[in-house]
Amino acid sequence: MKKEQYTYLLARLPMGLSFFGHGLIRITKLSEFSDGMVKQFSKSFLPEGFISAFGHVLPFLEFITGLLLLLGLFTRFAVVLGAAIILALIFGSSVIEQWQGVFTQLFYSAYLAVLFYYAHYNRYSVDGMMRNDLR
Repeated sequence: MKKEQYTYLLARLPMGLSFFGHGLIRITKLSEFSDGMVKQFSKSFLPEGFISAFGHVLPFLEFITGLLLLLGLFTRFAVVLGAAIILALIFGSSVIEQWQGVFTQLFYSAYLAVLFYYAHYNRYSVDGMMRNDLR
């Protein structure tokens, strides 16, 4: 059983670090990031105000998702939050016809689905400590 638990840890950490890193870097240049999104979506049917607001919120959601995944805290919630973020990104990429982005986001969504499915192996985590699994 330990092999599966270590494997889950080794799968959870890279996804957590990816979300965490995306969020952290974007938070440090929040207005620049949001303005870039507005420019990127300027020819789409989505309202500029919506894109600007999304561009200001997305980095914080990514950061929180990544932090929760890195810690293994509320892991299933974090995975679902990550999947919701990816769904929004797939929609956005589709609207502006960035199909390569959609492909990458589909990979993220499949990875998150696997993390959700195997969450019962999430022993080496804050969730595991709260369940007293680390005896």
